[in-house]
Amino acid sequence: MKKIILCGYMGSGKTTTAKILAKAAGIPYFDLDEIIEKKAGKSVPELFEQQGEIHFRRLEHEAFKEMLANDYSFVLSLGGGTPCYANNHLLLQQDGVQSIYLKTGIDTIIQRTQVQANKRPLLDKLQGQELKEFIGQHLFERSYYYHHAKHVVTTDGKTPDAVADEIMDFLN
Repeated sequence: MKKIILCGYMGSGKTTTAKILAKAAGIPYFDLDEIIEKKAGKSVPELFEQQGEIHFRRLEHEAFKEMLANDYSFVLSLGGGTPCYANNHLLLQQDGVQSIYLKTGIDTIIQRTQVQANKRPLLDKLQGQELKEFIGQHLFERSYYYHHAKHVVTTDGKTPDAVADEIMDFLN
């Protein structure tokens, strides 16, 4: 049984890489935010706006624990902040879990997120140096939590297929 968990900042390629990995491994793919949205009947932005971040983080923690309690193989992509709350970073080290931090540089994140700026409410009002500083500060704050993953894969300059291949090499 394989429980493959991908974490990293927005724009690191978690969703795209997770789908490729799941297909290659012949196991299901799940997105933690989608699981939360389905359970709550609301989108993540609606949950934040209507019930606040603390409520969302509680739902997120419970959904993460429930996924890890399953007795089947899967690939799960986490939200960018998931490892940083409720000791979720410790769940990345559980037995039976292969956790991977998709480490991505600031310039690559900016390039990838600019394409979907309207879907990234944290970034859509920022530009230039202000955007760079915001992402840099976030990466610095979250680095401790991300590095609790069992593996680190740098994604800069790589296609999602190449990242997935690199992950498959050390999972086999």
